[in-house]
Amino acid sequence: MNKKLVLIDGHSILNRAFYGIPDLTNSKGQHTNAVYGFLNILFKILEEEKADNLIVAFDVKQPTFRHKMYEAYKGTRKPMPEELREQVPLTKEVLKAMHISIIEMAGFEADDILGTLAKQGERDGYQVSLVSGDRDLLQLATDKIKIRIPKTKKTGTEIEDYYENDVMEKYGVTPLQFIDLKGLMGDTADNIPGVPGIGEKTASKIITEFKSIENAIAHIEEVMPKKAKENLKEFEQQARMSKELAAIKIDCPLELNIEDAVIENAFSQEAYILLKQLEFKSFLSKFEGTLPIETEKKNNFKIIKEKIEADKAWLQLEDISKRGENIGLHVIMAEQGEGKKANKIKTEPSGQMALFSETVTEEGNGVLGASFTYQQGEEIVTNYILTGEQITGQIMLQKIKQLLSYNPIISVLDLKQLLYQLECTDNEKVLEGKKEEKRIFDCGIAAYLLNPLKDSYACDDIARDFLDLTIPSYTDLFGKKSILEALESNEKGFFDYCCYLSYIPFLARKELMEKLQQENMLVLFETVEMPLVYTLYDMEYRGIGIHKEELKEYGTRLGESIVILEKEIYDLVGENFNINSPKQLGVILFEKMNLPFAKKTKTGYSTSADILDKLKGDYPVVAKILEYRQLTKLKSTYADGLANYINPEDGRIHGKFNQTITATGRLSSTEPNLQNIPIRMELGREIRKVFIPKEGCVFLDADYSQIELRILAHMSGDERLIKAYKSEQDIHRITASEVFHTPLEEVTPLQRSNAKAVNFGIVYGISSFGLGQDLHISKKEAETYIHKYFETYPRVKEFLDELVKSGKEKGYVASMFQRKRPIPELSSGNFMQRSFGERIAMNSPIQGTAADIMKIAMIRVNEQLKEENLKSKVLLQIHDELLVETYKEEIAAVKEILREEMSCAAELAVPLEVDVKEGMNWNEAH
Repeated sequence: MNKKLVLIDGHSILNRAFYGIPDLTNSKGQHTNAVYGFLNILFKILEEEKADNLIVAFDVKQPTFRHKMYEAYKGTRKPMPEELREQVPLTKEVLKAMHISIIEMAGFEADDILGTLAKQGERDGYQVSLVSGDRDLLQLATDKIKIRIPKTKKTGTEIEDYYENDVMEKYGVTPLQFIDLKGLMGDTADNIPGVPGIGEKTASKIITEFKSIENAIAHIEEVMPKKAKENLKEFEQQARMSKELAAIKIDCPLELNIEDAVIENAFSQEAYILLKQLEFKSFLSKFEGTLPIETEKKNNFKIIKEKIEADKAWLQLEDISKRGENIGLHVIMAEQGEGKKANKIKTEPSGQMALFSETVTEEGNGVLGASFTYQQGEEIVTNYILTGEQITGQIMLQKIKQLLSYNPIISVLDLKQLLYQLECTDNEKVLEGKKEEKRIFDCGIAAYLLNPLKDSYACDDIARDFLDLTIPSYTDLFGKKSILEALESNEKGFFDYCCYLSYIPFLARKELMEKLQQENMLVLFETVEMPLVYTLYDMEYRGIGIHKEELKEYGTRLGESIVILEKEIYDLVGENFNINSPKQLGVILFEKMNLPFAKKTKTGYSTSADILDKLKGDYPVVAKILEYRQLTKLKSTYADGLANYINPEDGRIHGKFNQTITATGRLSSTEPNLQNIPIRMELGREIRKVFIPKEGCVFLDADYSQIELRILAHMSGDERLIKAYKSEQDIHRITASEVFHTPLEEVTPLQRSNAKAVNFGIVYGISSFGLGQDLHISKKEAETYIHKYFETYPRVKEFLDELVKSGKEKGYVASMFQRKRPIPELSSGNFMQRSFGERIAMNSPIQGTAADIMKIAMIRVNEQLKEENLKSKVLLQIHDELLVETYKEEIAAVKEILREEMSCAAELAVPLEVDVKEGMNWNEAH
């Protein structure tokens, strides 16, 4: 069987990847989308080809023989964007780490090097695959040389394959005649001029008939059409030169021997470390079996199984705790979840796990052990103490709580998870209290504040980003195995991993503290983000009541409405079809009904919401389809979905509030997501009716009124906007009066509505195009609205412009409380990316400040309710509202606390207005 040689056109594939994948940056600010796309293609090729030899060719920035032949050659090509240029050496570094051969030669382009290698490989008996985004290389195709042209997309990579017959079938010419084809039609990307007025179809027709440019010139009077004949006559020399430019050399004097380019150890430890530093997590699973473990300090990792050894370790830990020193801590649980009150799945220990306690207890069930790291003299020591017959999970948790009572500094990866593991009750003070918060350090939250754009703040991320250590993640080591499966399959690796879970936070605390101080975010961390952990834990622990029967009835009503809608849609289109199938829906709308705005994709017509929104006003069936989609989503996500989250022990839903997800600082709600309930439609609002308070209570819902507009007034310092808010009148009516030059009492509902859209649109950096779409008016009219708004509130325009300017200079923008939001898009060479970055720059400081104010408010309300020994509890925070389960006898006191703490959460130039409503369900209260 012939050996296989794979050749890759480095710059071409990088270029394709760069423009095919949205801009990506890692935590160090390096652009990585081109490298990522390149590797995506490389791994796909390695998997498909099973090559014996692999060579990647790159261009060298020096004149080539083509420049000498044609001085304008490539002279007008756009320079490589800086974001792409910086990724070329990065790609070469990865290839070297993978031990893949690289070749580049002064005076020759990568195409010519690849052409020479391909022909040499063919002569030496190799089956050759040549990977490039440049169709010029199709001229090299034979029955032994396959040209592979990848297309990089967000959804993946597709590759077109061409042998000699495939070229003939697609273009109607042989591979060699493809050179003549390019000579006639030219190529603007390669600055090959070709013959003006001759495109691909005409060029293909001429070459099919005359076989070559030279023969076509020799029979010039026979060339058709007439215009092509005249142009070929006039530009004969240019046609000949273009053919020479298009021809790839196959005789470059190469120093690299194909036989030396064997693929060996591509998935090396060096490559793993580099890809981990670049934060390409999706590729790391390919390195199974070659994972390195950071060895620094690892000889001080100690696994303690015996009680005598454990008692010694506890004495040392107590001594360190009493001295108030730093301890890295992580508790290892057998079950996946965060405690009894979480929505979780329990994993029971297997029969082989006799080492661990299998006794089901009220407290500590599922605790496998705990990892501790501390300083002992000059050494850093890490102990992983296992639970067993003598140290049960319950005893382990009691020991940890005792240590915490001595007030040591505790460094953890996830404080909220620890609160669940310790099974703290709602009012337990083991880790809570204003004086104690500064001694608990959550590394995950600190890392999030320093870079809120990342999707993970796990142990390996923190080790890499702040300690320059490379350690494998849980997924790298154990894939999708459960905790117990991981322990069973690789006990040594598992214990080492558990040790890192306390070792890394112990080391990282100092580095993270210093960086927070440098970035002026330590106060935000200590006074807002850390206290918030306890408030969120309280809210999750408490959960919210659900009326099961009403939820079931709601689902039934939705189901009936969906059936009626289905019939109405079928009647309007004249046939039954699967409404949930975009492909079938596309055929009905754009082929059968011939509706406008048809947009063809590879899988059929696009039936996205933005296209259907354009049609709903003129076509009743489209409006019904959109309503159908809303109702089916309501049914699946809420009517049916919520039932899955009801805890059987207390009949309540214990959702999660995520602190490290959004780049702006807002909380996100999951399991279930309560932030996306579509309250604009009646059936959407009805879902709130199923959320009910416990007996003897009502819901109080406190909502900030127009908080982002008030923050805009304060931060911009616009006197007219501040005055409008201080007058305590309708801000949208005032804006409408000013913008439309209409007396306040004569402002129409439409004018007010339009002014409202402008008011809120400005906060989000809306464009005239976006506003026009929202208001169903022309772009020009929307432009006039925005212009009038900025004339009315001139400091707002100056303020937003200053934010964009500052964002470009510093690379980030900040909230009033110094929450920073990096904006790499502002330095992008791509106009769309840059425009997106400008909108972020305008909005993030406002949205971030709103998030900070709400966090401060919810902490204060939660603490004040406890301080006054009230039984009422904060249950939910959704956007700008807080929901409190309030005992009827405490309504007046809770209302006062809500208004006081929320309105005083920040000092602004305008009042923070809070609306408080009450009801027997969430809908009534809202």
